[in-house]
Amino acid sequence: MTTPEEGLEKSALLLLTLGPDAASEVLKHLGPREVQKLSLSMATMAPQPRTKVEPLLDEVNAFYGRGALIQPDEDKLREMLTKALGDERAGHLLSRMMNSSDTAGIESLKWLDAATAADLIKNEHPQIIATILVHLEYDQAGEILKHFTDRLRNDVILRIATLDGVQPAALKELNEALTRMLAGATTVKKSAMGGVRHAAEILNFVGTAQETAVIDNVREYDPELAQKILDEMFVFDNLLDIDDRGIQTVLREVQSDSLIVALKGATPELREKVFRNMSSRAAEMMREDLESRGPVRLSEVEAEQKEILKVVRRLAEEGQIVMASKGGDDGFV
Repeated sequence: MTTPEEGLEKSALLLLTLGPDAASEVLKHLGPREVQKLSLSMATMAPQPRTKVEPLLDEVNAFYGRGALIQPDEDKLREMLTKALGDERAGHLLSRMMNSSDTAGIESLKWLDAATAADLIKNEHPQIIATILVHLEYDQAGEILKHFTDRLRNDVILRIATLDGVQPAALKELNEALTRMLAGATTVKKSAMGGVRHAAEILNFVGTAQETAVIDNVREYDPELAQKILDEMFVFDNLLDIDDRGIQTVLREVQSDSLIVALKGATPELREKVFRNMSSRAAEMMREDLESRGPVRLSEVEAEQKEILKVVRRLAEEGQIVMASKGGDDGFV
């Protein structure tokens, strides 16, 4: 099975093979995050032999079928994007393409770095900011939150968690706030965005200290809501909920260097679980590497943990691993 990293490399190689004109037509249909990832992959790619390009072209040809008409097909598009970008990002991209909403202003915001975007929207009403953030990808929204004051960050997360949808009037207001222009009609149906899960996903990309402060603030407002958000969050310690077979599946997809840094911030219990699911030799080497590795910045540890959690989410979505639910019963995630 192709991993998101392998799919990204294949996509970048295919675009380089197509040449500037054809590749630019493809890139026009992608979102800013996908364009950024593909551009970086192309820019850093080492020279590739033709023997690697030819099988890729054969794969594309086989995907569509020789002599067959190429026509729009959402299922085929979903399969292609999932292989290239991973299930989560493909889902976000398809959602943006298939649902017509007045979000032109938000789309332009996605091209900005987090600091610039935060500076642009920080003086808007917290409800407007919440409405904007639920339209962004979780990691970008999390990065933007880091640039807010504690008070604003807490207020916005609380509003995201209690948001049960986005009305056309709200879409109109946020676009006016971002672009001072409104495009399209106001007959857009209510979009299913926001809610506890959305707030939890964004908090998954916020630093631990800020995450704790936000949850504490929500708990003061509504203890039950705070617990619901915590139950939806997926943190590194949740790897303890994965059975041994699942841990072994995860370890096959994670680079050793990334795992070493991530384990620097893990509990002794989690470390032992990881070691237990390695070969004796591999576990011994991992222990030695951990002991010999000097101090690592907390931000680096959290970054590697987040990358591993992305792998875990993908494997869970694909049904390759099973986790125990927080309620105690076994369930799929």
